[in-house]
Amino acid sequence: MRIWTAHTRPGRQPVLVPEGFSFWALIFGPLWLLAHRAWIAALLVIAASIALTAVESEPVRHALGFAAWLLVGLSANDLRRWSLSRRGFTLAHVVAARDADGALLRLLDLHPDLAAAMRGAKSGAPAAVPARAVGR
Repeated sequence: MRIWTAHTRPGRQPVLVPEGFSFWALIFGPLWLLAHRAWIAALLVIAASIALTAVESEPVRHALGFAAWLLVGLSANDLRRWSLSRRGFTLAHVVAARDADGALLRLLDLHPDLAAAMRGAKSGAPAAVPARAVGR
């Protein structure tokens, strides 16, 4: 089982963010952050990467670079949560499930009002797209 945090904002679909290490963030770094709309975090990672080029010793620069990318992989989902909170999303619930679909089903079981909002029943709007839960 994996732990997911569900973030909601009125008029928007819920966003599911997995807990733990993100291999794709380790590999793609700021591109992964940009893909998840974590603009400020991506800019900070890019700035730190540029600052690392100022280190004179090549072995030290490589060690610090590896540590920085590892840190990005370890904290990527937390940076994503921070970015969501800056955009007005609030933590609605924490759910445990095998995958994103299971987490969404558990969330909708716990909060039936979200299901109605996703269907557009309350606002008369068209049905929302399923929650985005990419980021493993």
